[in-house]
Amino acid sequence: MSHIPQGASLRLLGLQNSASIYQLQSDGLHNQYYIVSGEGTRHLMASPEVVGYESYLSMMPATTAFLKYFREQGMIGEADILTILRGGLNYPLEECCYKAGVRVPNMHFISCERKIENGVITGLDIKYEKLHVARDITLMIGDIIASGDTLRLCLSQVVDRFRRRGGSLKRIIFFTIGGSKAIPLMERFTESIRQLFPQFEGFSCVFYEGIFTVYEDKGVTGINIPDIDFGWRGGILAPEFRHYVLSFLEDALFEKCIIYDGGARRYEIPAHYAEVMEYWEGLLARAPQVDFPAFIAEKIGYSRPIDYESWRGLNGYQELDVRKLYDLEQHYLDIVSRRSLQEICERRIREFRADLGKYVQE
Repeated sequence: MSHIPQGASLRLLGLQNSASIYQLQSDGLHNQYYIVSGEGTRHLMASPEVVGYESYLSMMPATTAFLKYFREQGMIGEADILTILRGGLNYPLEECCYKAGVRVPNMHFISCERKIENGVITGLDIKYEKLHVARDITLMIGDIIASGDTLRLCLSQVVDRFRRRGGSLKRIIFFTIGGSKAIPLMERFTESIRQLFPQFEGFSCVFYEGIFTVYEDKGVTGINIPDIDFGWRGGILAPEFRHYVLSFLEDALFEKCIIYDGGARRYEIPAHYAEVMEYWEGLLARAPQVDFPAFIAEKIGYSRPIDYESWRGLNGYQELDVRKLYDLEQHYLDIVSRRSLQEICERRIREFRADLGKYVQE
């Protein structure tokens, strides 16, 4: 299910240091929602082979570009950074603020840890916080948003602490590799925060490469994890990201998720390797039974045939001239539909073993 308002569309605001910056256009939104697309984040989100410090570095150009754009538009001069420990450490906000000329008066930290009982995740728990409470601050945060549970818990705690200690929030700038659930969550938070801090201006939420959706079930293959794995169906992607996948990394369309576990690929590479290999080996075992046309439709986000204007409206491109992208995508689908899922799986397994097998001790 998509949480993007029906009829929403992308408007290109411009280019900043080779990064494209879009804004989501829709009536009735309290907040600003943007998509930034850059070479590094396109490669990161299409390639599970990007791991460790490289995954951190890949986010810096697009993040810096957006912050420079925001500063030049008079939207930001300084901001405190709140790091949600583990996931938030993947986002290079402090370095990018420095490069973009944005002052960072304070750094805040809060933990959000999974509660696990008998190997099952039963909830979330905050065990650590370090907050510098002040009035009228702009807070900058980076984290993945899938179900939204982590953000909901952490923001509730932060807002409560500011209220109790006499502080207040002016604006929250949120950078995310994330899904459409961020939109209703932030809309509700804006209303509740304004009841406490009437001068709160709202959220500026920046999505890397697209506003994705999460699987509601295990998908056509029976492998995907509901409420965790990201997909294209019902989302709005930067045209540059679609073009990148279709032109340069065509097998990327069939990955389990656009980010897998971001914390694992940054800090626990063997665990990330195991997760990706489990997916591709499981998909290979299921390949003879998988309805490949249905799998392609699930991954691309629609069934064919589809005309240009319908495709344009479905993907939120009403204000963009993307005829060449549509033609490229239909050509890609013509070619990929004649391929073998077993062959795709075997190739990805070989590639992944060659690139990241060195991180795993035999």
